[in-house]
Amino acid sequence: MATCDVCGNNYDRSFTITQGAVTRTFDSFECAIHAMAPRCAHCECAVIGHGVEVGKAVFCCEHCARHASAG
Repeated sequence: MATCDVCGNNYDRSFTITQGAVTRTFDSFECAIHAMAPRCAHCECAVIGHGVEVGKAVFCCEHCARHASAG
């Protein structure tokens, strides 16, 4: 069993995700998304799909990308 880095739950089905040189332990995809998903540069929701990249900014959808570039 391992302890989730986000919620502290000690769970027998925990898993690890490695991103670059950092490995983190999670008990659910919810915690992994909370900790690792990029945030939309406009509305700040977690981008768990492909998203839209404009330059170095990541957006959850084309609407947010257009709205951010208009302002």
